[in-house]
Amino acid sequence: MNINFTARHTSITPEIKKYCERRLQSLEKVLGQKVSADLILSIEKYRHKVEINMRIKRALLNAVEETNDMMSSLGLAFDNIEKRVKKERDKLRERKRRKVREKEILPLPPETEEPMRRIIKSHDFSLKPMSLEEAFIQFDLDNKDVFVFKKSGTEKWAVIYRRKDGNYGLVEPE
Repeated sequence: MNINFTARHTSITPEIKKYCERRLQSLEKVLGQKVSADLILSIEKYRHKVEINMRIKRALLNAVEETNDMMSSLGLAFDNIEKRVKKERDKLRERKRRKVREKEILPLPPETEEPMRRIIKSHDFSLKPMSLEEAFIQFDLDNKDVFVFKKSGTEKWAVIYRRKDGNYGLVEPE
């Protein structure tokens, strides 16, 4: 455990040092690793301000509390840091669990097998002959991507489709 104390306009009593060391030891037990912390204690008029900066694996935690009493400021700041430490620990656990779950859920497919392709029938066509304008109206009413119809007069098949740019396409076989 590495603790750096800084006092501004005050002195650090043995009672404060002992309290801070005890709270940081409890945080080390929660984390399971060494903790490095900077504690800045200051007094401005009647305000007792405590700032705690901690460096743990992959995170930098900061808590600032200000009250009328130094010990209550320390208590609130350490409570705040403890909540954040638990949250970081849970995040780390969830990341590890997510990696394991992804490996279980998404096994690598064999390279030799190709996925089966299915043919799905569609009924987007009209057997009765119709003009181009009627086909567009029918196409828009049903909100389809492709529409096949017989052109009136020629009895040839034609296809209307929706393009990616938002326009319409027309295919007339010869």
